[in-house]
Amino acid sequence: MTNFLQPPRLRIGEDSEEERRATWLELFYDLVFVVAISQLAHNLKGDISFSGFLGFVFLFIPVWWSWIGTTFYANRFDSDDVGRRLLVSLQMLTAAAMAINIHHGLGESSAGFALAYTFGRVVLIIEYIRAGIHIPSARLLTTHYAIGFAIAAFFWLISAFVPIPWRFALWTLGIIIDFATPLTAYKLQIKLLPHASHLPERFGLFTIIVLGEAIIAVVNGVSEQKWDISTVISAVFGLVIAFSLWWVYFDNLGGTPIQTARQEGKLTIANLWLYTHLPLVIGIAATGIGVEQVLLSQSELALPDSQRWLLCGSLGLCLLAISVLHRTGVIRYCKIRSQYRLVGAVVLIAIAIFGKGLLPVTVIMVVAVVSAVQVIQDLYQSRPTTRLVDPEI
Repeated sequence: MTNFLQPPRLRIGEDSEEERRATWLELFYDLVFVVAISQLAHNLKGDISFSGFLGFVFLFIPVWWSWIGTTFYANRFDSDDVGRRLLVSLQMLTAAAMAINIHHGLGESSAGFALAYTFGRVVLIIEYIRAGIHIPSARLLTTHYAIGFAIAAFFWLISAFVPIPWRFALWTLGIIIDFATPLTAYKLQIKLLPHASHLPERFGLFTIIVLGEAIIAVVNGVSEQKWDISTVISAVFGLVIAFSLWWVYFDNLGGTPIQTARQEGKLTIANLWLYTHLPLVIGIAATGIGVEQVLLSQSELALPDSQRWLLCGSLGLCLLAISVLHRTGVIRYCKIRSQYRLVGAVVLIAIAIFGKGLLPVTVIMVVAVVSAVQVIQDLYQSRPTTRLVDPEI
């Protein structure tokens, strides 16, 4: 461990080709977001209407973006000095404060949520300023980020002192500026591209966190019900859905978009890969709640429309996002897999529209079959004989 005054280490040039793994500090930091995602899921479980889903998404975005901010900073400025550890501890406190305020995050505790997010951004701004001071070659990028994030944080700060709904209008403006800040640093980012092996691993770890909530949802759904054959079968189908999502995502996870950006000098694919993860993790988290609602439904009655739409719509969103990720070139044969994901999403939406009157076990069975077909297609296409047919598919 280095001292507080020693500059952070910037990984560029030849360092960008090194294999790199998540640090213990990053893994420890992720634990706070396990709690935050759990609180978000709790909110959605309490209101699975369309407005409840929109509220879930509205709170999910700043939570995800907080994690993204710290992750991207650590990806470019990897250090383990005292200052870095202290700053991360402060970020953990702000993330914990966000989690505490999520339960009534669109009501009485929305001001506390806004302040927690603001202070988290302030810590990130301090980190970028610190990096820019020590590393002249990164100063233009760190200054751009610090200014953009500071403007966004200002709107979040003043939102805590204005009434609803104007508070939420300022949140929206702040998030737009937050999202736009990296996008408007195109030329600066090309010179300091993210690490091609570290970043996919970090995104994978966050996806694991959200998938964990899906597993918890299955356990909760079964534990709160009287066990019968229908409940057991539905629980198995719920696990099949979660396992299928894990399979099709992690079997196709890689740093190809970042490598492409490095080779071709284009960030469009890398940015698409990054931002597409937002609907993916939102969909995974909501799918878990959808599975839980199915398990809690009375097996002899038709599944309510809101629960059917939550399960099918959320999983459809996941497959649509994964379809886009395939088209970013994360693997060979990505076009065919992308088409299968897209067809799966369409089938799920059709079930949501035309599945009125279906029993809960029937709905989750059909959804599980759609999910399993995605895995079967990957296995079929991965056969050695298939790979020899057309390597450019």
